[in-house]
Amino acid sequence: IPDSGHKYYLQFTTEDYKSGEDAGSCLATVLYPKTKSPPIVSIKCTHTKDQKQIQEEDNRLYRKIRHQTKPIIGNNIPDSYGNIEPALEPAWALAVAGSSYIMWEKSTENLGYFMAQVKSVKQWIRKDDFIEFDYTVLLHEIPTQEIISCHMRLTWLPANPLKVKYFCASENQGLEDGSGMESGSAAGILHERAANF
Repeated sequence: IPDSGHKYYLQFTTEDYKSGEDAGSCLATVLYPKTKSPPIVSIKCTHTKDQKQIQEEDNRLYRKIRHQTKPIIGNNIPDSYGNIEPALEPAWALAVAGSSYIMWEKSTENLGYFMAQVKSVKQWIRKDDFIEFDYTVLLHEIPTQEIISCHMRLTWLPANPLKVKYFCASENQGLEDGSGMESGSAAGILHERAANF
């Protein structure tokens, strides 16, 4: 698109990250602006699971985290053999979702990311119903093969958008704040700049 950038039309299928089962198919348009800003994404998906089933899975994950007798604390997830301790799986699941906001914001037409590892995670105990975690995540940058370290604070309550604040070591900019429009989906993403944690 003249003066705007390149626009891509995509059709793809999705799968459950844990079970590998088919999770649905999507149609999307992605515009990479000429200015250094996040891609503009419009997406429509048909899910093989209905919203009630997704909500039930969110609630199960939430209850599992809330019923911990002590805060979740962990390092190097997965470990060097690719294993994740069962007690750390809920923290890993949220890290996958939260880091996707960072990857979306940082990606460009020529650079992509995937989460390589959770270097550290610590759960904060709150007086309200929200769940809150501090993470250090390592992102693998493609095609440079660089590993980027990002600090991420994630706050979540089922049926509410996931809230993510982050700072990546390779950036010379302030803290970023991102949140999803729908829990358990990639239906939309909002990003705002935040002054501090």
